[in-house]
Amino acid sequence: MKIAIIDYGAGNTQSVLFALERLGHTGFVTHDREKITSAEKIILPGVGEAASAMKKMREFQLDQLIPVLKQPVLGICLGMQLLCNATEEGNTNALGIFDTSIQKFPQNIGIKVPQMGWNTIYDLKSELFEGIQPNEYMYLVHSYYSPVCKEAISVTHYGFEYASALQKDNFYGVQFHPEKSGKYGQQILHNFLKL
Repeated sequence: MKIAIIDYGAGNTQSVLFALERLGHTGFVTHDREKITSAEKIILPGVGEAASAMKKMREFQLDQLIPVLKQPVLGICLGMQLLCNATEEGNTNALGIFDTSIQKFPQNIGIKVPQMGWNTIYDLKSELFEGIQPNEYMYLVHSYYSPVCKEAISVTHYGFEYASALQKDNFYGVQFHPEKSGKYGQQILHNFLKL
Protein backbone atom coordinates (compact mmCIF):
# COMPACT_ATOMS: atom_id res chain seq x y z
CA MET A 1 0.00 0.00 0.00
CA LYS A 2 1.31 3.46 -0.90
CA ILE A 3 1.01 5.68 2.19
CA ALA A 4 2.10 9.30 1.72
CA ILE A 5 3.01 11.39 4.76
CA ILE A 6 2.77 14.99 3.65
CA ASP A 7 5.96 16.93 4.31
CA TYR A 8 5.38 20.56 5.20
CA GLY A 9 8.02 20.88 7.92
CA ALA A 10 5.89 19.28 10.68
CA GLY A 11 7.75 17.65 13.54
CA ASN A 12 6.27 14.17 14.02
CA THR A 13 6.84 12.49 10.64
CA GLN A 14 9.41 10.05 12.08
CA SER A 15 7.11 8.77 14.83
CA VAL A 16 4.32 8.31 12.26
CA LEU A 17 6.69 6.29 10.04
CA PHE A 18 7.65 4.10 13.00
CA ALA A 19 3.98 3.55 13.90
CA LEU A 20 3.25 2.44 10.31
CA GLU A 21 6.25 0.07 10.43
CA ARG A 22 4.85 -1.51 13.62
CA LEU A 23 1.71 -2.26 11.57
CA GLY A 24 3.76 -3.82 8.78
CA HIS A 25 3.55 -0.88 6.36
CA THR A 26 6.10 1.51 4.90
CA GLY A 27 5.16 5.16 4.45
CA PHE A 28 7.06 7.79 2.52
CA VAL A 29 7.46 11.48 3.33
CA THR A 30 6.89 13.86 0.42
CA HIS A 31 5.49 17.18 -0.73
CA ASP A 32 5.50 16.06 -4.39
CA ARG A 33 1.99 16.60 -5.71
CA GLU A 34 2.03 13.60 -8.10
CA LYS A 35 3.29 11.20 -5.42
CA ILE A 36 0.62 12.44 -2.99
CA THR A 37 -2.13 12.12 -5.61
CA SER A 38 -1.11 8.56 -6.50
CA ALA A 39 -0.95 7.34 -2.86
CA GLU A 40 -3.76 5.13 -1.54
CA LYS A 41 -3.73 6.70 1.93
CA ILE A 42 -2.50 10.13 2.99
CA ILE A 43 -1.45 11.31 6.45
CA LEU A 44 -1.09 15.00 7.30
CA PRO A 45 1.01 14.94 10.48
CA GLY A 46 1.60 17.92 12.70
CA VAL A 47 3.75 19.27 15.46
CA GLY A 48 4.43 22.93 14.89
CA GLU A 49 2.85 26.33 14.44
CA ALA A 50 -0.15 26.95 12.17
CA ALA A 51 0.88 30.15 10.33
CA SER A 52 4.30 28.85 9.27
CA ALA A 53 2.75 25.45 8.40
CA MET A 54 0.20 27.09 6.08
CA LYS A 55 2.95 29.23 4.53
CA LYS A 56 4.85 26.03 3.63
CA MET A 57 1.61 24.47 2.30
CA ARG A 58 1.11 27.45 -0.01
CA GLU A 59 4.76 27.31 -1.15
CA PHE A 60 4.27 23.68 -2.24
CA GLN A 61 0.72 24.45 -3.55
CA LEU A 62 -0.62 21.81 -1.16
CA ASP A 63 -3.36 24.23 -0.09
CA GLN A 64 -4.91 23.68 -3.54
CA LEU A 65 -4.19 19.94 -3.72
CA ILE A 66 -5.33 18.64 -0.33
CA PRO A 67 -9.00 19.78 -0.45
CA VAL A 68 -9.58 17.95 -3.76
CA LEU A 69 -8.03 14.60 -2.75
CA LYS A 70 -10.42 11.65 -3.08
CA GLN A 71 -8.59 8.97 -1.09
CA PRO A 72 -8.71 8.71 2.74
CA VAL A 73 -6.77 11.54 4.41
CA LEU A 74 -5.89 11.58 8.14
CA GLY A 75 -4.84 14.81 9.85
CA ILE A 76 -3.02 14.41 13.19
CA CYS A 77 -2.91 17.20 15.82
CA LEU A 78 -1.88 20.37 13.92
CA GLY A 79 -2.68 18.38 10.76
CA MET A 80 -6.31 18.11 11.91
CA GLN A 81 -6.44 21.81 12.80
CA LEU A 82 -5.16 22.77 9.33
CA LEU A 83 -8.08 20.87 7.76
CA CYS A 84 -10.47 23.33 9.47
CA ASN A 85 -11.62 26.76 8.27
CA ALA A 86 -9.20 28.84 10.32
CA THR A 87 -7.24 28.90 13.57
CA GLU A 88 -6.62 31.59 16.17
CA GLU A 89 -2.95 30.50 16.15
CA GLY A 90 -1.39 33.31 14.12
CA ASN A 91 -4.91 34.28 12.91
CA THR A 92 -4.45 31.79 10.09
CA ASN A 93 -6.87 30.81 7.32
CA ALA A 94 -6.59 27.05 6.87
CA LEU A 95 -7.81 24.49 4.30
CA GLY A 96 -11.56 24.83 4.93
CA ILE A 97 -12.52 21.15 4.81
CA PHE A 98 -14.03 20.84 8.30
CA ASP A 99 -16.56 23.57 8.99
CA THR A 100 -15.15 24.66 12.34
CA SER A 101 -12.54 27.14 13.51
CA ILE A 102 -9.77 26.37 15.99
CA GLN A 103 -9.64 28.36 19.23
CA LYS A 104 -7.06 28.78 21.99
CA PHE A 105 -7.80 27.14 25.33
CA PRO A 106 -8.91 29.87 27.77
CA GLN A 107 -6.35 30.73 30.47
CA ASN A 108 -8.87 31.68 33.16
CA ILE A 109 -10.69 28.40 33.90
CA GLY A 110 -8.04 26.64 35.97
CA ILE A 111 -6.64 24.27 33.31
CA LYS A 112 -2.99 24.04 32.30
CA VAL A 113 -2.26 25.17 28.74
CA PRO A 114 -1.05 23.32 26.75
CA GLN A 115 -3.00 20.19 27.61
CA MET A 116 -0.20 17.64 27.75
CA GLY A 117 -0.58 13.94 28.50
CA TRP A 118 -3.30 11.29 28.48
CA ASN A 119 -7.02 11.99 28.28
CA THR A 120 -10.10 10.00 27.27
CA ILE A 121 -12.15 10.07 24.08
CA TYR A 122 -15.88 9.29 23.99
CA ASP A 123 -19.01 9.80 21.82
CA LEU A 124 -17.20 7.74 19.17
CA LYS A 125 -19.00 7.94 15.80
CA SER A 126 -16.82 6.52 13.05
CA GLU A 127 -15.34 3.33 11.61
CA LEU A 128 -12.03 4.92 12.62
CA PHE A 129 -12.84 3.76 16.18
CA GLU A 130 -13.68 0.14 15.39
CA GLY A 131 -12.48 -1.99 18.32
CA ILE A 132 -12.08 1.07 20.59
CA GLN A 133 -14.29 1.42 23.67
CA PRO A 134 -15.50 4.85 24.85
CA ASN A 135 -13.20 6.43 27.47
CA GLU A 136 -9.97 4.86 26.20
CA TYR A 137 -6.96 7.11 26.79
CA MET A 138 -5.11 8.90 24.00
CA TYR A 139 -1.99 11.08 24.16
CA LEU A 140 -2.49 14.82 23.55
CA VAL A 141 -0.25 17.90 23.40
CA HIS A 142 -2.03 21.06 22.27
CA SER A 143 -3.00 24.63 23.19
CA TYR A 144 -5.77 25.00 20.57
CA TYR A 145 -8.97 23.01 20.08
CA SER A 146 -12.02 22.58 17.87
CA PRO A 147 -15.39 23.21 19.51
CA VAL A 148 -17.82 20.27 19.35
CA CYS A 149 -19.47 20.62 15.92
CA LYS A 150 -21.53 18.56 13.48
CA GLU A 151 -18.38 16.89 12.10
CA ALA A 152 -17.15 15.75 15.55
CA ILE A 153 -16.64 11.97 15.74
CA SER A 154 -15.12 11.95 19.24
CA VAL A 155 -15.23 14.28 22.22
CA THR A 156 -12.77 14.93 25.07
CA HIS A 157 -13.28 16.84 28.31
CA TYR A 158 -10.59 19.28 29.45
CA GLY A 159 -12.21 22.04 31.48
CA PHE A 160 -15.09 21.68 28.98
CA GLU A 161 -15.93 19.40 26.06
CA TYR A 162 -14.20 19.82 22.71
CA ALA A 163 -14.01 17.78 19.49
CA SER A 164 -11.02 15.42 19.66
CA ALA A 165 -11.71 13.93 16.20
CA LEU A 166 -13.51 15.14 13.07
CA GLN A 167 -14.72 13.54 9.86
CA LYS A 168 -16.19 14.78 6.60
CA ASP A 169 -16.37 12.49 3.56
CA ASN A 170 -12.87 11.01 3.00
CA PHE A 171 -11.21 13.42 5.46
CA TYR A 172 -10.52 12.39 9.06
CA GLY A 173 -8.76 14.39 11.76
CA VAL A 174 -7.63 13.49 15.28
CA GLN A 175 -6.42 16.01 17.83
CA PHE A 176 -4.55 13.29 19.75
CA HIS A 177 -1.42 11.46 18.56
CA PRO A 178 -2.37 7.88 17.61
CA GLU A 179 1.31 7.17 16.90
CA LYS A 180 2.06 7.85 20.59
CA SER A 181 -1.11 6.37 22.10
CA GLY A 182 -0.12 2.73 22.59
CA LYS A 183 -2.21 -0.18 21.31
CA TYR A 184 -5.43 1.83 20.92
CA GLY A 185 -3.64 4.47 18.86
CA GLN A 186 -2.21 1.66 16.72
CA GLN A 187 -5.75 0.30 16.31
CA ILE A 188 -6.94 3.68 15.01
CA LEU A 189 -4.08 3.80 12.47
CA HIS A 190 -4.88 0.21 11.47
CA ASN A 191 -8.56 1.16 11.01
CA PHE A 192 -7.55 4.15 8.87
CA LEU A 193 -5.40 1.95 6.64
CA LYS A 194 -8.36 -0.44 6.20
CA LEU A 195 -10.75 2.31 4.98
